[in-house]
Amino acid sequence: MLAMLSRRESYAYEISSTLADAVGMGESTIYPLMRRMAKDGFVASRLVETSSGPSRKYYTLTKAGWQRLEEQKSDWRVFIAAVNGILGESQ
Repeated sequence: MLAMLSRRESYAYEISSTLADAVGMGESTIYPLMRRMAKDGFVASRLVETSSGPSRKYYTLTKAGWQRLEEQKSDWRVFIAAVNGILGESQ
């Protein structure tokens, strides 16, 4: 989710749909995660009124969110290297 928001701000349904399509993550997982990230200060949100329905809550990364994304990317690289080592594959 942080990686998606590093590209541009996005609203909850768009994030949810993208993650559901990409990794099969359901809304029951995504919305609590978004609330927790906001509570932890990794994302900020703003409401935007729409002419065709309810307001949308748009999310953006905060400075702490950018830092957390870099940590997660580093953790992911370590994980990939470990799995590749187990599989006997080089990077």
